[in-house]
Amino acid sequence: MKLLYLGDVMGRAGRAAVIEQVPRLRESWKLDFIVVNGENATSGAGLSAAHAKSLLDAGIDCLTLGDHAFDQKDMLQFIETEPRIVRPVNFAKGAPGKGFRVFDAPGGRKVLVAQVLGQVFMKRAFDDPFGLLEQILKTHTLGGLVNASIVDIHCEATSEKMAMGHWCDGRASLCVGSHTHVPTADAMILPGGTAYLSDAGMCGDYHSVIGMEKAEPMRRFVTGMVKGRFVPATEEATLSGVYVETDDRTGKATRIEMVRQGGRLSSSGPLD
Repeated sequence: MKLLYLGDVMGRAGRAAVIEQVPRLRESWKLDFIVVNGENATSGAGLSAAHAKSLLDAGIDCLTLGDHAFDQKDMLQFIETEPRIVRPVNFAKGAPGKGFRVFDAPGGRKVLVAQVLGQVFMKRAFDDPFGLLEQILKTHTLGGLVNASIVDIHCEATSEKMAMGHWCDGRASLCVGSHTHVPTADAMILPGGTAYLSDAGMCGDYHSVIGMEKAEPMRRFVTGMVKGRFVPATEEATLSGVYVETDDRTGKATRIEMVRQGGRLSSSGPLD
């Protein structure tokens, strides 16, 4: 199976790039399943129902969220009606929506998508992601109930992401980090057959401070004072993420490549 995961969509520039490029990538790379993290797609804070619809209409199979899952209040209701959106399984007890789902893929194949929030350096204390994910992976085994599985670990610390990757090894097709908006260069296939990347980066304007116009973040760092609000940068965005191929029989990864399409970080794609 050919899988594509794209990191956090950042504001209008990120949305435009995803909507424009995803259909082309699906066709040219013969993709079977596409997951995109959309939690910063609306003004850099959360995902609105309207923006979720526009991204899904572009051909995305699943949108994941994060700690800003419900910053846009209409998502509280919309997520209950749209099964293609997955919020973190450990977001909060009683939160609307689901933390994992099994999706249909071409050829009758099944893909599990699960998302968890980390605990290290996060602003809130979230439930144990390892214990909750253990229950999910035990009942959705690779080569059994699902042909592939994707785990989105949304957190600050690369150490926690790496620990999750090794913990998932052999039980997930891909474990990929999101949240920091900075792509890492450690794409690899772990010994048990799980593809891993510490952070997929963002789909946004990299002439910025993690997707925001530079002036206000720089002012706060230099002076320690707040003058205005953060505003998403609007120049050409780079699609940043990871491409993975898996064995349909075992669900394990056979290939992993980092993706950088368009904008300032553009490089040739895995199949270009």
